[in-house]
Amino acid sequence: MVDTVEEGPAGVHERPADRPLFRVHESDIAADRRRGGEIRTLLSPRNAGSVSGFLGVARLEPGERIAEHYHPYSEEFLYVADGELTVDLDGEPWNLGRGSALLVPPGTRHRLRNVGSEPARVVFQLGPLAPRPELGHVDTEAPATSGVDTGGGR
Repeated sequence: MVDTVEEGPAGVHERPADRPLFRVHESDIAADRRRGGEIRTLLSPRNAGSVSGFLGVARLEPGERIAEHYHPYSEEFLYVADGELTVDLDGEPWNLGRGSALLVPPGTRHRLRNVGSEPARVVFQLGPLAPRPELGHVDTEAPATSGVDTGGGR
């Protein structure tokens, strides 16, 4: 017996010509430290031409935090790849260890804190995109000014 696949509409299973493949390593992206921690946006509309959201990784040393903020249009998916974090959601602390994932709904104020003794790495993905980039992120507090060396911004 021969397996066959019925033909669908032409081009349905082809990548559009205007959507090139894109690969990046986190070491290729400069760290952004403006909000605390070390944030690298890996895949975004700006560098990869994504149209539905963006992906990144954050690294926090013990005692570091990413300042509280919210996303009016996007939900944020967090995955703790290394270490442990406390994520404050609308003021309520949620503890996450390595291998844990968390969904942060649109409009939820959130702050990431490394309260552990080891560096923490968290992968984040946001989507959908805001109508304009400047509308996608709202800071609700200033970055931390702890004794941890934050290395300056870019």
